[in-house]
Amino acid sequence: MFEINSKFLFFTGKGGVGKTTLACSTAVNIAAQGKKVLLISTDPASNLEDVLQTKVSEVIQQHSKVPNLYVVNINPDKSADNYRERVTKPLVGVLPQIEIESITEGLSGACTTEIASFDEFSRFITGEGIDNNFDNVIFDTAPTGHTIRLLELPAAWDNFLEVNPGGASCIGPSSALKSNKDRYNKVLNTLKDSTQTTFYLVSRAEKSALKEANKTSLELKELGLSNQKLLLNGVFVASQTLTESNITTDKFAQKIQKLSENEIAQMPENLKTLEQVSLKLLPYNVLGIEKLKSVWDFELQKQIIELEVKSHLKENEKNESYTYENHNSKDILKLVDEIEANGKTNGLIMTMGKGGVGKTIIASAIAVLLAQRGHKVLLTTTDPAAHINDFISQLDKVPENLQIDRIDPKLETQIYIDKVVASKGGNLDEEAKKLMIEDLKSPCTEEVAVFHAFSKAIHSAKRQFVVMDTAPTGHTLLLLDTAGSYHKEVMKNTTFSSSFITTPYMMLQKSDFAKVLLVALPETTPMREAEDLQNDLKRAGIVPYAWIVNQCLSEVKGITDPLLQKRAKAELNIIANIEENLSEKTYCLPFVAEEKILPSIINLNLS
Repeated sequence: MFEINSKFLFFTGKGGVGKTTLACSTAVNIAAQGKKVLLISTDPASNLEDVLQTKVSEVIQQHSKVPNLYVVNINPDKSADNYRERVTKPLVGVLPQIEIESITEGLSGACTTEIASFDEFSRFITGEGIDNNFDNVIFDTAPTGHTIRLLELPAAWDNFLEVNPGGASCIGPSSALKSNKDRYNKVLNTLKDSTQTTFYLVSRAEKSALKEANKTSLELKELGLSNQKLLLNGVFVASQTLTESNITTDKFAQKIQKLSENEIAQMPENLKTLEQVSLKLLPYNVLGIEKLKSVWDFELQKQIIELEVKSHLKENEKNESYTYENHNSKDILKLVDEIEANGKTNGLIMTMGKGGVGKTIIASAIAVLLAQRGHKVLLTTTDPAAHINDFISQLDKVPENLQIDRIDPKLETQIYIDKVVASKGGNLDEEAKKLMIEDLKSPCTEEVAVFHAFSKAIHSAKRQFVVMDTAPTGHTLLLLDTAGSYHKEVMKNTTFSSSFITTPYMMLQKSDFAKVLLVALPETTPMREAEDLQNDLKRAGIVPYAWIVNQCLSEVKGITDPLLQKRAKAELNIIANIEENLSEKTYCLPFVAEEKILPSIINLNLS
């Protein structure tokens, strides 16, 4: 167990790198030492219940099996409801009801949900409303884009309030926010204090994850949050533990290990200056208290691995297959065949799912394959932590008919502000125009701007194929919620018949136009999270077209490394469950152990 020298511990990094696992394992091990620990998730797509195997809600609860451990999940929707009530309650009897209703309506957007989550988050830092005194408070944070945004909000609000003291926006009336100003300042000071707060940058030994960790590190340092440590999670070491030899003969396993070693050696210089801890990839799912303890208890880890080895030996005696050869799943090439079936030359393809499951590489592969067949294609992303260009740059030649774009939140916000000023500021004097510009600098403007760009991309799919790599699940749902709110507002205020209006929300519901692809890994937690997302989409009238199961070891023939065999075997039931119970169409991609992933996927499917 690494040394803990601060009260507040933040685990952050790219989606899918293991933040939740490491946050939970750290909490369990500290609690086992007799300290009182509070574990908090600020991730809209939290899976604390799966990992801890205990009930988790928006109310602090004691863990059922670990007396010193308390857990809570900041529920974005409930936080937003509570926030709206706190903002509007003091205004009852002071303002006319119609004005209060107008303020409540203004607080209904996705931006308010993020702000409300931060408002809850700040209370745990200051200790307001918490009965117990905790020795350590651990945050399993949302994906990097969310985390940085949450940490930047106090400064943005502070500036907004200074220049717009009498105004209001979707973050609430200025008078209501001013009362929280001291609390937000206290939170920032605590985060900057290295004796109180440590940031653990979690990464895999992969280029995109390390790049994201470095970006996070630099942005945190710019905010004055410099007490950082790097945790390299799931580092694969090839081994032949079931024989007397310590050298594996599995070439595929050797390739994976070599790739990891190269990525670690080539990590950004900034990360090399941080204290590092490396954690090996384990041959078992880290779910439940005992296995969470084993992450940092290496003696316990050894015992569990020995049990796993014995189990593996018994399976090996039965000569059971480690590849899933008799399934009904298809490869990505067949998916592209279906997308362009019947002469189709346009439409929207969206990859959705938990962060870190491979949405970007799959979106890139589909876009390139469509472009290589002669179609006009736009490849774009709504993900603040986009890595599209990292993959496209791996190609020797980019098809001329492939356009690559990114919905950049900061750029789209400036474009939106300029557009509003140009259309509405013409008749204003300089002072009034200045006030309008300052008002547009409120945090909610970014959400509006991104939605405008999102809508534009959807409409362009009427003329061409648009492949959209969406943000991690929490962001995506917030974006779709904005689309739904926009849809309701249009339908409420229009004088035209609904048959003449097609909003972006309605276009997402048209299965012949939009194909939503749910991306998951062949592991229990990513599968469950994708299932939850599918249920949310169906409630919104959006039915996913297919599931894509990425990085399947069970699709790779000839594996002899025992750890990889064990993980491949564990995938079989998960893929079968997806095919039989969750999706009518399932596509599987094999684990690619190559430095240039995109060309490998494309060539794999063309061979």
